[in-house]
Amino acid sequence: MELFELLKALILGFVEGMTEFAPVSSTGHLIIVDDMWLKTTEFLGDRSAFTFKIVIQLGSILAVVIVFWKRLFSLVGLHKIDGQQANKSFNLLHVIVGMLPAVIIGFVLKDFIDEELSGVQTVIFALVAGSILMIIADKFGPKKSWVNTLDQITYRQAFAVGLVQCLSLWPGFSRSGATISGGVLFGMNHKTAADFTFIMAVPIMAGASLVSVLKNWEHLSMDDLSFYIVGFVGAFVFSLISIRFFLKLISRIKLMPFAIYRLVLAAVLAVIVFL
Repeated sequence: MELFELLKALILGFVEGMTEFAPVSSTGHLIIVDDMWLKTTEFLGDRSAFTFKIVIQLGSILAVVIVFWKRLFSLVGLHKIDGQQANKSFNLLHVIVGMLPAVIIGFVLKDFIDEELSGVQTVIFALVAGSILMIIADKFGPKKSWVNTLDQITYRQAFAVGLVQCLSLWPGFSRSGATISGGVLFGMNHKTAADFTFIMAVPIMAGASLVSVLKNWEHLSMDDLSFYIVGFVGAFVFSLISIRFFLKLISRIKLMPFAIYRLVLAAVLAVIVFL
């Protein structure tokens, strides 16, 4: 593997890490950067390039585990969170209820999504649609949040957010954008909605990534191992940075700046693609 090709892996790791948990769509950005610029399919092949994008998501998931290890361990009884109330504490069932709708719909529509919704043009429309939802959440959501910690989330709210998360199966819509918007619309403050989003990301992203890797195992080659490692490590490091930064930022600026960025990006891409 040549140094220039490894640089491409690092760039894609950077894009994945910096966009996975911001409400701008990491999948959409990876499609844009790779399809329009890096073109890794030319030396990896279509399936291996697709699998690479799945593998580096595991680096982002590992970063979430590092940041939220206390909460994640508490979900399986390996750590006790100080101050939790036994009758109201956030638990594993909240995560299962929240992820179930997207898991079911994603399983049913996976082939359609991979084959029909993975182009730059569909990403443009998804960027706009996701921006509209985020603007609605910020402008028309409850003026006063009544859910200010994870331990105040109800199962009904977790399920409602899970239904909204299904929109993120459309590449470019953004999983975090959908779930944070859903959380805000159903009474969570932005920080709590983001925390729930990140924690729920671990099982749903890990499961989807592992299934995709196993399904495309025959397309992996030891010759490409260094490319995968560089991308994975890059995604992990940059995810660690972006998660901590985003959690400090979201309560102050909320979703509107991200929605504006998405609309500007969609407009630029539309000019490039359609004109």
